[in-house]
Amino acid sequence: MEGSKAIASPLDDSGYMGLALELAREAGAAGEVPVGAVIVWGGEVVGRGFNQPIGRHDPTAHAEVMALRDAAVRLGNYRLPGCTLYVTLEPCAMCAGAIMHARIDRVVFGARDPKTGAAGSIIDLFAESRLNHHTAIVGGVLAEQCGSLLSSFFGARRGRTLVA
Repeated sequence: MEGSKAIASPLDDSGYMGLALELAREAGAAGEVPVGAVIVWGGEVVGRGFNQPIGRHDPTAHAEVMALRDAAVRLGNYRLPGCTLYVTLEPCAMCAGAIMHARIDRVVFGARDPKTGAAGSIIDLFAESRLNHHTAIVGGVLAEQCGSLLSSFFGARRGRTLVA
């Protein structure tokens, strides 16, 4: 239509996970475990983060926590209802607790974490009925790309290249 402006439509889960993957690559380039996260509210990215515990000398500086901090400041509230968090790796117990305290509505993750995953791999804190907030979980979005990034990173750290 003449004179009408194109309205940018929100991305889908894969599109937002792609943004989280970009942040994960930034983490890897900085020597951190390559995990990235974005928080979306109303179709807009309001929080970004990537792993930084080494560089910040902060064991809590996981991608999810960094994105939660960013979104909380941008939205002016420590509670983030109505938000979806996209993260390239299944959240750990610490991050699961922070996500629930922030009242995130939904978490979408890429690769499962068989060593520390708290969304079903080791434990499922999000399914614990005794907790007072329940976050919807979707796993496996762009899992292959997310997992490959982590495998390549750890393979390089071990001094070997993984064969695809």
